[in-house]
Amino acid sequence: MIEDLSPEDSFRLQVLLAQELRAVRIEESEACPVLHALTNKGEASIPLSPNCRLDKYLRLIRELLSGHALGSPGGYPVFLSRWTRHGQMEGLNLGRLLLTGEPEAVVAVVHSPGLTDELARDAWWAQPSIENARLMLSREKVARGAMGPILADYLVEHLPFLQDEHLDIMDTVVVLLHSRVLSEANREAIWRRGKQVSTHYVAFLEVAGWDYRSVGASSAPQALPLPLPARADRDMRLADLAPLLAVGDLAANALARALEAQGQTFLAAAAEILERPETQEVVNRALNALGRYFASGSPRAQSESRMNACQALEPQLEAAARLARVSDEQVTPIFARSTAIGSLMRRKIEPVVSGVLADIRLLRGL
Repeated sequence: MIEDLSPEDSFRLQVLLAQELRAVRIEESEACPVLHALTNKGEASIPLSPNCRLDKYLRLIRELLSGHALGSPGGYPVFLSRWTRHGQMEGLNLGRLLLTGEPEAVVAVVHSPGLTDELARDAWWAQPSIENARLMLSREKVARGAMGPILADYLVEHLPFLQDEHLDIMDTVVVLLHSRVLSEANREAIWRRGKQVSTHYVAFLEVAGWDYRSVGASSAPQALPLPLPARADRDMRLADLAPLLAVGDLAANALARALEAQGQTFLAAAAEILERPETQEVVNRALNALGRYFASGSPRAQSESRMNACQALEPQLEAAARLARVSDEQVTPIFARSTAIGSLMRRKIEPVVSGVLADIRLLRGL
């Protein structure tokens, strides 16, 4: 008999540990605690019969599980989770961590660079959550494996429940987009949510401005869904810009991009975000996405070539150049002195945002 455990639990656990286990989780209910195990033959459950305080009893069970899985009779060593988060557990069989019944051990596995599709399946069984789904889907092996669509569907289904958790909304949507597992219908559905909560747009703007040359082909820029029409004067303006585009003028490249359907869609979404942002993180990431999207081309020979440009385009060229330089550095001095969010934050950043919105309206031809 295992010391201090009830006789029935001691016997059942001995039988269970003799099997090939893949993962263990414990249902910590005061009324009816249950230990669940995932084996190669399916799932098994052991209703627990505590003979002392539940927290103490569960600690004894986890010490037993840890001793069996890791040779650590004192229980799961929490410091291992920190190692795993920093990629310092090379050579360790990560699957053994899932046998300890410790939620923190599951988190350690989820954070590990060594996570595989099979391990993700077992970790998901052990602890399904939005955070774990997000972390696992961000791994290329998982996104391309059998678990990719499962995790993506879960995140899409639970995205509405994030409500006012704006950072979580941005992080969830960017992982979904990065995974490239989403159907076009789901991409469009998430985009439409931006009409109610504009924070949903931020991740779309971020991935639209990715540079595949620096982050890899798997993270190449992605087109925005449901694009608006190109600006009505696009063809005429591109003809006017041709000399500047030929020499790689920064402002001309930014303006040319703004004239296209994708550019008009990007500008409209950026304006919706910046007109009523809810948190500082939303402002920072929106501004960075805006600047990155339009900062293409090279400013070489800029002042000389501008002299021959159509004078009517000069205000738009200047606006395009300013948008290409937009970043969170413009609001850093404000946010360094304030933790405000909502309407108070919007009042504080109004001098910065009003100029950006004016440039956006000019480039949209409004």
